[in-house]
Amino acid sequence: MDTIRVKRLNDAAKLPTYGSVEAAGADLYACVSEDVVIPPGKSAFIPTGLSMEIPKGYAGLIYARSGLACKRGLAPANKVGVIDSDYRGEFIVVLHNHGYEEQIISHGERIAQLVITPVLTPHYAEVEDLSDTTRAGGGFGSTGK
Repeated sequence: MDTIRVKRLNDAAKLPTYGSVEAAGADLYACVSEDVVIPPGKSAFIPTGLSMEIPKGYAGLIYARSGLACKRGLAPANKVGVIDSDYRGEFIVVLHNHGYEEQIISHGERIAQLVITPVLTPHYAEVEDLSDTTRAGGGFGSTGK
């Protein structure tokens, strides 16, 4: 796959871009008519003004931008957004302010990054027993620090 079909829903929308030649995620940009204020501990729906055609067998994963998350406390409210290949609506990023000061999102600001990844959709079969492993049911720190 070399191309993702993108439809501008707003003439002011900016297409995703890569920050470097080998970047895994493409930056998504805010498409807002006026600044959006996000108070501490609150979330805001930030439109991108774009819809996309993700190919069958793939999904779009929306991740935080590390600089935005670490420096300003803003990250997707659901941690990772999952965009299915049959979704054709607008890509909207719900940013949550984890910080202690209000944050402002302006038009054209980079708000998240989009990673396109292959998806497996296995059939789930109920069984009586599962195979044994040395870890077994240990979890949440059971393998050490």
